Amino acid sequence: MNTSPPNSGEFGQRPSQPGLIVPKTANEALRPEAGTPPPRRSRRSHNQIIVFLNFLMTLLVFIVLAGGVLAYLGKREFESPGPTTTASTILIKPNTGVQEIAELLERRGLISDSRVFWLGVGAYRSDGQLKAGEYEIKAGASMHEIMDILKSGKSILYSLTIPEGLTVEQAFERIAQHDVLSGDMPPLPPEGSIATDTLRFTRGATRQDIVKKLLADQKKLVDDIWERRSPDLPISTVDEFVTLASIVEKETGIAEERSRVAAVFLNRLKKHMRLQSDPTIIYGLFGGKGKPADRALYQSDIDKPTPYNTYQIDGLPPTPIANPGRAALEAVANPSKTNDLYFVADGTGGHVFAATLQEHNENVARYRKFQKKQAEAAKAAGENATPGDGASDTAQ
Repeated sequence: MNTSPPNSGEFGQRPSQPGLIVPKTANEALRPEAGTPPPRRSRRSHNQIIVFLNFLMTLLVFIVLAGGVLAYLGKREFESPGPTTTASTILIKPNTGVQEIAELLERRGLISDSRVFWLGVGAYRSDGQLKAGEYEIKAGASMHEIMDILKSGKSILYSLTIPEGLTVEQAFERIAQHDVLSGDMPPLPPEGSIATDTLRFTRGATRQDIVKKLLADQKKLVDDIWERRSPDLPISTVDEFVTLASIVEKETGIAEERSRVAAVFLNRLKKHMRLQSDPTIIYGLFGGKGKPADRALYQSDIDKPTPYNTYQIDGLPPTPIANPGRAALEAVANPSKTNDLYFVADGTGGHVFAATLQEHNENVARYRKFQKKQAEAAKAAGENATPGDGASDTAQ
């Protein structure tokens, strides 16, 4: 019997001694070896991750739902009627941010919550579109409507009217007294250099800006009309043109008469006759302040020499006597073609014209007769008045 150990190379046997190389079969050599298995997690650790992920999902859903509810409520608040019961105005100064505007609106009681307003403005991507200005907010306006108003830039407009025939000093008084305008008045410009117009402006406009625009508008108007003047005018400069237009402006307020009144003065200049205009007497006596309403014009005023009294001086006065409007300027630039040298009031607000002194004297006589009848009628009415018809008020 053989008691020695088995041969290590015998098929199907594994070596019993370490370090020995055991040959593999072809199938074994081609079979892939198994990789290192991952560490096994405990059941407890696996459960904690699932719980955390579930918490995150729940929290996310809650946040989304809460955000949706807040967005819905905010949009409803943004679109709902506001708290005001009467119309109001608000002034938004330049360079005011959305949050500042929202806080101002809330302080004024025009919106209920400033946060909703500026968040809503941001949601509509209108942050940089709110414009400075003064706006009218209607009663019950929603935040959305207020946003649209501020985006529109349609500020409240105020007006200032400078009527034809005012002097520069009188026009400046109107500008200075307008309480919406700001800033000081500039120095007085030359007489006749202010445009007679109605200006529209927003709160915050300065008095200097208004004067600057009126000066520029008048200069452009005068230059434009002067360029289109009749070639045979007996005036040679723009200053003379404006001066004569100011006299025409003060002589009549009837549009249809202006070109004929201008023709009278131009015809007299051509014949080297004195203009004999009553408004020039008044300006010589009272200057830019104008004649007091209760002050009559006396014969002594006509006889009093001043640089402006065209009963006493030849030609035109040294400066305009008022600010002429477009119609008066047009009338002087292109006057009526007449031989008239005189005109006098007709008693109805207009004038009658004459080419000869005889005809003019007849017109004056008719006017004096008309004045006398008016005075007699007024006197009779005063004598026959009873205490109940206002006679006592007239007597005072």
